[in-house]
Amino acid sequence: MKKLQIDLSIDPKETSIVIKDFIKTYVKNSGCKKVVIGLSGGVDSAITAVLCKNALGKTNVKCVFLPDESTPESDYEHHELIVKKFGLMSETKNISNIVKQMNSSCLIKSDKYALANVKARIRMVLLFEYANMIGSLVCGNSNKSEILIGYFTKYGDGGVDIMPIGDLYKTQIWELAKYLRIPKEIIIKPPTAGLWKDQSDEKELKLSYKNLDMILAGLEKKIDVEDIVKIAGVRKSDVERIRKMRKNSQHKRRTALIPKIGLRTPGMDWRSPIQEG
Repeated sequence: MKKLQIDLSIDPKETSIVIKDFIKTYVKNSGCKKVVIGLSGGVDSAITAVLCKNALGKTNVKCVFLPDESTPESDYEHHELIVKKFGLMSETKNISNIVKQMNSSCLIKSDKYALANVKARIRMVLLFEYANMIGSLVCGNSNKSEILIGYFTKYGDGGVDIMPIGDLYKTQIWELAKYLRIPKEIIIKPPTAGLWKDQSDEKELKLSYKNLDMILAGLEKKIDVEDIVKIAGVRKSDVERIRKMRKNSQHKRRTALIPKIGLRTPGMDWRSPIQEG
């Protein structure tokens, strides 16, 4: 009897070629030449910035670091490390005062989760303002693991023009990072969005990314839940919880729903090519 398995390995060289070709083609067909990237000091944004630089050239990639009071000190260090190693162009602006002002102006006082979304949306506004002023696109850093379970802020880090690494699971991101020679200390540090002190992705998700990715890949391949449990070495309740997260976060992965009235409805059955080549 053939042993069930879920293979998450990638060919990093081929993957990087596909992503760079996507970036070049989409940016060219948009009428722009440049991209703006929020460079956080994490592995996802590091990979995105390096691939964009390789695809578009150094002068066409503008990185922006937008820390606040809860940003880990390691992110400052790793942001500088990435910038220096790969010769990236980057600017830094601390958003703490903007966050405080925004929070004090809200209709209801924010809890830590709502405030985390406020921070992500402030960063989105600043990135798009910058992109508007230099005639460029905003390039996002979300990976497939985050996207599928809605582990991002709607109209925050999800509010971008393109997501070059959006079809790579987190474990595949680490594989690609090694190929691109991202510094080891950035690859191995615990993933965090830094939206509050001592935040950890895996602590919040109650799963390691390795197990999360195995579950998501199993669901993607329509493998039976019981088999996913055996292959991934997780509880059935974990699989069901992740499946529910994927289902409940559908609204984050699409534009606002529109009731159908006309012959062809935007976002539903009005299909237009988004890029050629």
